[in-house]
Amino acid sequence: ELAHSHSGQKPTNSINSDALVTVTMATTMMQPGFRPSSGETLQERSKGKDVRISNIVAAKAVAAAIRTSLGPRGMDKLMQLPSGEVLISNDGATILSKMNVLHPAAKMLVECSQSQDIEAGDGTTSVVVLAGALLDACSGLLSKGIHPAMIASSFYKAAEQCTQLLKRAAQPVDMNDRESLIHAVQTCLSSKVVSQNSDLLAPLAVDSVLGILGPNPSDAVNVDLRDVRMVEQLGGTVDDTELVPGLVFDKGSTKTAGGPSQIENAKVALIQFCLSAPKTDMDNNVVVSDYAAMDRILRDERKYILNMCKKIKKSGANVVLIQKSILRDAYNELSLHFLAKMGILVVTDIERTDVEFVCCTLGCTPVPHVDSLSPEKLGSAQHVGDVVLPGSGHKVVKFVGVANPGQTSTVLLRGSNQLVLAEANRSVHDAQCVVRSLVKQRFLIAGGGAAETEASLRLRELALETTGMDSHCFKAYADALEVIPYTLAENAGLKPIEIVTELRKAHAEGTIGAGIDVKKGCISNMYEKNVIQPLLVTTSAIKLATETVCMILKVDDLVVVA
Repeated sequence: ELAHSHSGQKPTNSINSDALVTVTMATTMMQPGFRPSSGETLQERSKGKDVRISNIVAAKAVAAAIRTSLGPRGMDKLMQLPSGEVLISNDGATILSKMNVLHPAAKMLVECSQSQDIEAGDGTTSVVVLAGALLDACSGLLSKGIHPAMIASSFYKAAEQCTQLLKRAAQPVDMNDRESLIHAVQTCLSSKVVSQNSDLLAPLAVDSVLGILGPNPSDAVNVDLRDVRMVEQLGGTVDDTELVPGLVFDKGSTKTAGGPSQIENAKVALIQFCLSAPKTDMDNNVVVSDYAAMDRILRDERKYILNMCKKIKKSGANVVLIQKSILRDAYNELSLHFLAKMGILVVTDIERTDVEFVCCTLGCTPVPHVDSLSPEKLGSAQHVGDVVLPGSGHKVVKFVGVANPGQTSTVLLRGSNQLVLAEANRSVHDAQCVVRSLVKQRFLIAGGGAAETEASLRLRELALETTGMDSHCFKAYADALEVIPYTLAENAGLKPIEIVTELRKAHAEGTIGAGIDVKKGCISNMYEKNVIQPLLVTTSAIKLATETVCMILKVDDLVVVA
């Protein structure tokens, strides 16, 4: 107070003045028509922005990791698994499922790729690359100050528009037109490790799926690929792969001396009981000290097994399939000896998971107890026998001329090593998924980046007619779609900017099928080159990528629950 009086100022109470300012502000804000200045509105927390940027960066890193494996000239990835096993693949879903991804937003991209694998089976790399490009577009729109909810809503509209545009540009396909189906499958196989064998694998994949569609493939709505069984056999080359119109087991028959290895007009019994001496439920030991008692035990065991074998013979079965057992031996030397004497071929260790497939193919019924074995429960085949595979001395059991009431087929895959075999298996599965996609949605569209460029061009035209935020977002979405042709050109060693500009020009002139011909390094009409793919693959990729991106956009906080 002394200091204030010296300076000639009146002393003030600072606490009261602060309270006064607060009250004044409160009353002013209550007045009608008051608009607060920007400093007093609820500012979005900066954390939300940081979390969003962090999510976008993490997800883009995943997309960048597999971007080089897109297209027919894409690179393969060599993965070393924790078990020390090595895996070579350029299938997006396989690569991502083996990657150890820690960031939650990046995990969403991995799941997106797996969803595409389930839905369409092909385009698993495209969907992740597309999601990465859309996230890149989002970061540009966010930096302009557009609200994430607005971007998400516009992206959904853009995806819907793209789906409709592509459907108009697609060509219908008839399921009886085998040639078109083979061309679509060859496009899918062109980017795989086994692309040089596509002339053999494409017809094989098409026939394996058409075989399970029944006599009228045009009436089918969906197809269950579990009805096609893949049997891998090491040895030979991929060219030795064949489609077996019956059943193949990946091991030879189990036979003792004198047992048959070939049976004509086979009657097949699938047994689920054990051809061995019975055991008690509890684990116990019987101590036998007398030789006479020991002989009696062995004689009874022999009698018991012989009795079972006689019942099998009586039912008329001359081929017996024995299911694997974990409780006790499914068979023993004695039972094999008796069955061989009776002229019955035995195949052991049938997996529990294969029982349903075997029953569908042979038309037999699994028998849980020897007393319920009857002639009507047997399946039939014209010929059953061991076949020695060329290129390796390995034997397999082949069932030919089966009744096949459940419409199934078996693909016997061959390969010089385990890596090639595994990749061939994945490639044939992808090829079958392409045929399944065509069964679900019977439209074909041009490949080679043609579909994405067409959608991008038409979406740009739509953006010019639209007003407001949608116009900005549509344009960003259209730019993002061009990442597919750009990456295809880049991976093929072409000049991406030149190629994409030429491609845009061709589409603007009305060539819907114009795409990148990576073999010649120029723009060609993809329909003439037979580079075609199912419409479902492209539309599903666009929808899934958009959904994932919008989900990442709407996240504004990361809560770690300990």
